[in-house]
Amino acid sequence: MRRHTEVNDTAFWRTKSLGELTREEWEALCDGCAQCCQLKLEDEDTGRIGFTNVTCRLLDLEACRCTHYAQRHVRVPDCIEFDAGSAATLPWLPQTCAYRLRAEGRELLWWHYLVSGDRETVHSAGISVRGRAMSEAHVHPDEIETRVIHWLEPKRSEG
Repeated sequence: MRRHTEVNDTAFWRTKSLGELTREEWEALCDGCAQCCQLKLEDEDTGRIGFTNVTCRLLDLEACRCTHYAQRHVRVPDCIEFDAGSAATLPWLPQTCAYRLRAEGRELLWWHYLVSGDRETVHSAGISVRGRAMSEAHVHPDEIETRVIHWLEPKRSEG
C-alpha cells in the first residue's frame, strides 16, 4: 500500500535533516500525540522529569491539538518551543516523538500518520494523551504534584 503525506508525495522526513525542513514540513512532522503538552514536574534533587496526566489548558483533548497554536506563547508564556538543534536533547520529549526520532537518525514508527496514512493510528496505538489526560483548567494547582503518571507501553505493531 502506498503511503502519502499532507505536504507532498515524497518522504521528506527521510531525505532531509530537521534543519533542512520547511516550516510546513516541520509542522507536518508532528505526530499529534500531544505528550509535549502534558504538564511536567522536575525533581529538584535528581533532575528526573515526571509527566502528569494534566495538559495545557489550550489543548483540545479529543483532537490532541492546540486550540490557539499561533498565539500559544502569548497565552501560555512558559510554552516551550523547540527546534532542530534541541530536538534530540530535550529530556521531556517522549522517546516516540517524531522530532526526537529523526534527530537521532531513526525512522518514524508505524503508527505515525506519515507512515500509516491515517491520523487516527497515533490514538489507536495508545501513544496520544486522548482519553488519558485532563486539562489543567479542571485541576487545582496544588493537586498537580499528585498527578504524576507512568504511561502504559504502546502497542508494538500494526494491527
